[in-house]
Amino acid sequence: MSAPAPTTVRTRSQAIALAANACIAGGVVSLNRKVEPGISFVRAQGSRLWDADGNEYLDYHSAFAPHLLGHNDPEINAAVQAAMTAGWSLMGSGTTTWEVELAQAVCAAVSSLELVQITNTGSEATAHAIRLSRAFTGREHVVLTLGGYNGWHNDVARAVAPPLSAIGARVVAGEYPFLPSSAGIPAGVAKLLHVVNFNDLASMEYVLKTYPVACVLTEPALQNIGVVPPAPGYLQGLRELCSSYGAVLAFDEVKTGFRSALGGYQSIAGVRPDLSVFGKAIANGYPLGVIGGRADIMRQFDAAEPAKRVLVAGTYNAHPFTSAAAIATLKRLNREGGAVYQHLEMLGARLEAGLSAAFAEKGVPHRVSRIGSAFCAYFMDHVPVDYHDVAMHHDAAFDGRYRRALIERGIYHFPLPTKQGSISAAHTPAEIDRTIEITRDVLKAL
Repeated sequence: MSAPAPTTVRTRSQAIALAANACIAGGVVSLNRKVEPGISFVRAQGSRLWDADGNEYLDYHSAFAPHLLGHNDPEINAAVQAAMTAGWSLMGSGTTTWEVELAQAVCAAVSSLELVQITNTGSEATAHAIRLSRAFTGREHVVLTLGGYNGWHNDVARAVAPPLSAIGARVVAGEYPFLPSSAGIPAGVAKLLHVVNFNDLASMEYVLKTYPVACVLTEPALQNIGVVPPAPGYLQGLRELCSSYGAVLAFDEVKTGFRSALGGYQSIAGVRPDLSVFGKAIANGYPLGVIGGRADIMRQFDAAEPAKRVLVAGTYNAHPFTSAAAIATLKRLNREGGAVYQHLEMLGARLEAGLSAAFAEKGVPHRVSRIGSAFCAYFMDHVPVDYHDVAMHHDAAFDGRYRRALIERGIYHFPLPTKQGSISAAHTPAEIDRTIEITRDVLKAL
């Protein structure tokens, strides 16, 4: 691997960014991608990325985690090409064999899914989860988790990592202000939305007691502020509280689903939510989302009584190309008793041990938090339990310097503190060892 030097030249990336600023509002088509250094990637294969200037990188960002099998996987691409040559058409009437096969495969993989619907994105799926929950329960209030990300629509568009000065100290049996992450959200929306910390059952019960809650929507493990695992008994406690107070428990497994395990993180935790949403790794990077769960809730999509029917629509829902990619991905994940997951666990354990040793050698306070192929190095003396813990104890300034230094040496992590790292099945043990070696060089320089 020919890694970029610390004085990497990116003149073509800079030119592309200038051109984008002249014709794209904001300069990028998703503002979450607006970071420094502003690299324009032009090619990807397996575990590698190449930018417009020809620099090569080992990729641990994975485009926010979907490429579980690696970039441009030939088997997944072949399935898409087969759909192309089969004479596919978006007929706008009836169903297709692709969407039926995909729905059957997803229901077979995740035991809590009795019925599913297919969308284009995870944000669409979480919007459906909230709307279904409101229709089913006749209630309107929604509980969200501080430090979680559930999409861009009004009901969830709040700051993932707000400054502590805006939300205050950690509360016991209470909630935090809803701070919109976007202009243009009606003020009345916030009256129905309640934010509590992860791993905080007391605050969750406070909100459920106080308001008529339709839905508790949460990632089962937070993976937008690194990798924050649930405390023992936390998810089980959520299940019991939602059952007691009549709220729908919805797991946002857009990031954890299929990356953590074939049955989703819920299969690891042994907790059965009422609704689940999936995306990203389910189609190895092709744009597709899924919402599914209890049949009695999901049947709201086709309720006999018009006043109770929940609309689901979308010209490109279950597009043959993305459906074919998801079907092929699930077949691959099922193969040989889950050999892909065994490989990913081996790589993850190797990287975790190597990074921990490298940090310890330099006396850097750290904890590497990992769930399978998802990992994050926290520069603090314990694995965090919630967003306040991260904001108060993690050395974000060091994290930023560390990530930028790795990028200049050909190891690509998203260049913002605590963003999750993702290993793909295309990574090799030699690449993991090379990553650890370069990390040692970076720590010497820092």
